[in-house]
Amino acid sequence: MTLNPTVLTVLPNDLDVQRLPQHVAVIMDGNGRWAQRQGLPRFMGHRRGVDTLKELLRCCKDWGIGALTAYAFSTENWGRPLAEVEFLMTLFERVLRRELQEMIDEGVQIHFVGDLQALPNSLQEEIERAMVATQHNQKIKFVVATNYGGRREILQACRAIAQKVSQGKLTSDEIDEEIFEQHLYTAGISHPDLFIRTSGEMRVSNFLLWQVAYAELYVTNILWPDFDRTEFHRALHDYQNRHRRFGKVEG
Repeated sequence: MTLNPTVLTVLPNDLDVQRLPQHVAVIMDGNGRWAQRQGLPRFMGHRRGVDTLKELLRCCKDWGIGALTAYAFSTENWGRPLAEVEFLMTLFERVLRRELQEMIDEGVQIHFVGDLQALPNSLQEEIERAMVATQHNQKIKFVVATNYGGRREILQACRAIAQKVSQGKLTSDEIDEEIFEQHLYTAGISHPDLFIRTSGEMRVSNFLLWQVAYAELYVTNILWPDFDRTEFHRALHDYQNRHRRFGKVEG
């Protein structure tokens, strides 16, 4: 099913361009349930979910949001049925190959974060090719969390820092938040302002545990394949009605 990219191309009038989140993170939940409700196999939900993600990326670019991070595959997702995991790996590879030129043309800078060494070699090659080919693009940063787990990310950062301390390259007194963030998968990438989860599940599911400390959370019952520009508009409207105090008291 092809989504219509002309719908809500311009930022809606009831949104303040000065108060848009500069980085949005999404947990794209509900592909399988969407397919089942349509009487379709689960893999059709994943295919439709790719279309939804592509449209959201274009929407963020059109509306002036500088970064989008998507939770594509978690470390826990390896526990899904083998056929589904293999389909997802093949889907990622095909989509990257098919969409790369369009991402280049539209100014998308793509990053992959997670334990990428565990992915199939052919997928790793496509990931590297895409990141190199788009590294100088400036219109929007697209971060794809693949074989990603927040706890694993924090642990590997701790190990890397501990190794530097043991080697005398760093002292314990020098370790602060800035040093710690330099050792995360997301080093150099801003923290999300808005964290969206579809399908109504009220949890963060091991996603960006450090980075979303002060993100605004938005949960919708809409299943991911149905999360269109209208639903994103609702999320942004809700975000702009909040007061981000970061632990401080309003004057």
